[in-house]
Amino acid sequence: MSRIILKLSGEALAGPGKTGFDEETVRGAAKQVRKLTDSGCEVGIVTGGGNFWRGRTGNEIDRVKSDQIGMLATVMNCIYVSEIFRSEGMRTRVFTPFEVGGITELFSKDAAVEGLRRGEVVFFAGGTGHPYFSTDTGVVLRAIEVDADVILMAKNIDGIYDSDPMKNPAAKRFDTISVEDVIAKDLQATDLASSILAKENRMPMRVFALQEEDSIVKAASGKFNGTTITVDRD
Repeated sequence: MSRIILKLSGEALAGPGKTGFDEETVRGAAKQVRKLTDSGCEVGIVTGGGNFWRGRTGNEIDRVKSDQIGMLATVMNCIYVSEIFRSEGMRTRVFTPFEVGGITELFSKDAAVEGLRRGEVVFFAGGTGHPYFSTDTGVVLRAIEVDADVILMAKNIDGIYDSDPMKNPAAKRFDTISVEDVIAKDLQATDLASSILAKENRMPMRVFALQEEDSIVKAASGKFNGTTITVDRD
C-alpha cells in the first residue's frame, strides 16, 4: 500500500475560467482519486488558493494579511473539493492548522494518519498556518509529517522547464531532475523553502498537468507525462 499527498493548484482547479471553481475539472480529479483509493492507496490532498487569491499580488495591503487571505482561500477550496469527492462516494476529512469554528478539524498528525489508514481522503487546508510560506511548503511539510511515499504536484503546466514556457517557446522540459538542481538553477517549479525541505527530508515529487487525461492516476503509477524531482533516499 502506498501513501501519497496530492497538491491541486488553485489555477488548475479553476479550469478554463482561470478563477473560482470548475466543477468538471474537480469532478474529474475526484474520479481519479477514487480509482486510487479503491486500489488501496492512501491519499491526502493540499489545495492552492490561486483561483481566488495570490498573496504575492496583494501588494496594496500588508503581506501578513495578504497571506492570511490566501490561507482562507485554500480552506474554501478544500471544503468545496471535499464535497465533490463525497458525491463521488469517498469519505473525507478537512484539517486546518488553526481553528475554523466547527467547519474543519484542527490538524493532528495522529488523527490525519488514522483517517488515511481508514481509507478517508484527508484534506490539509490553510497551508502551514503562517504567513511567508506558500502551499508548496505546506504540502511538503504535511507529506513529511504523515510519512508519505511521494508528492504529486498537479499544476496547470506539464512539468518543470529550464525557463518559463509561457515566455520562451524554446523552453525545454525536464523528464527527471534532482531537487539539488532545482535549487541550484532556481527553477521556481516549487518555492525555495519547499525544495529545501524536500531535500533535507528526502521527499520525492512528481510534477504534471492536471488537465491531461488520467494524469493523477498515471503520476501515482510513476508512468506519466511530466517531471520527476528526485532525492537521495539512501
